[in-house]
Amino acid sequence: MICNYATLGVTTPLELLVSCGPTQKAEVEETLKRIQSHKGVIGTIVVNAEGIPIRTTLDNSTTVQYAGLLHQLSMKAKSTVRDIDPQNDLTFLRIRSKKHEIMVAPDKEYLLIVIQNPSE
Repeated sequence: MICNYATLGVTTPLELLVSCGPTQKAEVEETLKRIQSHKGVIGTIVVNAEGIPIRTTLDNSTTVQYAGLLHQLSMKAKSTVRDIDPQNDLTFLRIRSKKHEIMVAPDKEYLLIVIQNPSE
């Protein structure tokens, strides 16, 4: 069986982390490496539905802090979007502060978090 989005019923590369074999997981890892290589990117974190980080390029304490807080914020943002319009759904969350820009791409079972320096 070919392991791809259509045959698995998944819509994003993150879902392939748990759905496929080593070749497809390598594709996901390559995508994460490509994101990490962009100018200004400080780190990336993949968080599961429970808010537990499963992939990271940051140190443990930073990862745990960002994963927990951004998981909570994403769930609240998703809930708020649904409260405003039950037919709508959160697709992306961007937070910009003086020091960092944090981008969160929610998925059915995962969050992809990218932290970057906005001045680079």
